[in-house]
Amino acid sequence: MKAMILCAGRGERMRPLTDTLPKPLLKVKGKALVVWHLERLARLGFKDVVINIAHLGFKIPGLLGNGSKWNLNIIYSDEQDEGALESAGGIKKALPFFDDETFLVVNGDVFCDYDFDVDFDLKNKLAHLILVPNPEHNRDGDFGIKDNLLVNNVDINYTFSGIGYYSPKLFKHLKQGKASLAPILRNEIKKQNISGEIYNNMWHDIGTPQRLENINK
Repeated sequence: MKAMILCAGRGERMRPLTDTLPKPLLKVKGKALVVWHLERLARLGFKDVVINIAHLGFKIPGLLGNGSKWNLNIIYSDEQDEGALESAGGIKKALPFFDDETFLVVNGDVFCDYDFDVDFDLKNKLAHLILVPNPEHNRDGDFGIKDNLLVNNVDINYTFSGIGYYSPKLFKHLKQGKASLAPILRNEIKKQNISGEIYNNMWHDIGTPQRLENINK
């Protein structure tokens, strides 16, 4: 399985830190967020990784190179001319990289100890999302879950972790350009095409300077 790390966002809530640095290059314990992901992906058997870049994107290849340092092959999906394409748009642009096979996507600005599964089987589903208990900044959550299937508009929701396994079929009919992931997921959830699970161990969305300071403490 191949993996994608989403690294193209502007990181408005992280300003002024992101005025001079892409958010995935911000450091936890002296190591860039994206490097934590790369190390874990390599350790768990992944070989090929695509990273999309936009805001100050040139700085990311400048640090990571071709991935050989981690025995990985890194390909960059460059969105610097278009501006960030959002999650679904970024995935759509990178879709040829995945050769019509299931792939993993992880947000570049999360810090977690989730073990990415290089052999994950979607079976007949279009996606499988990792959910987490709701953090303070997202108390209402995003999706519910029942019998391992995601559901919309329920009383008890969980937060989408930014980690998921996807079939290219989910994005096949999406037009190139800027596109949000949530509406696509919600539409397929109605059709019972999205499975999921709840992850209860370490996970942090490093979305503000305060959260970055907290995790470093």
